[in-house]
Amino acid sequence: MTTRRFEELRVYQLSEKLADDIWKIVSEWDYMAKDTVGKQLVRAVDSVGANIAEGTGRGSYQDNRRFVRIARGSLYEVRHWLRRAYNRGLLTEDHILSTKLLLQELAPKLNAYLRSIGAQKTMTDDK
Repeated sequence: MTTRRFEELRVYQLSEKLADDIWKIVSEWDYMAKDTVGKQLVRAVDSVGANIAEGTGRGSYQDNRRFVRIARGSLYEVRHWLRRAYNRGLLTEDHILSTKLLLQELAPKLNAYLRSIGAQKTMTDDK
């Protein structure tokens, strides 16, 4: 299995950026917000990059794809917690704009990365 280091993957770099941005936002919240929505949001967003990294280290296309699917699920969880934070007045307009832009870039790249895993192997198997 030929893989790039996970740190070199654009999809991983975007997940890091989103996680760091969310961390900065949540760190400004009061205790109640941090302890409820904040912890869940940070765990979910950190899970996106962690699962991309773990998948690349598993050594098989099948395992890598499984972990990228888990990362995609975590990204949907992030969207849920961001909606909760927005509805509870915890996000500014700037927060909403910056996270929305990152999510709009990250989600399709995550799907494209998933489709690309093992694609070369599959193409050569057909010949």
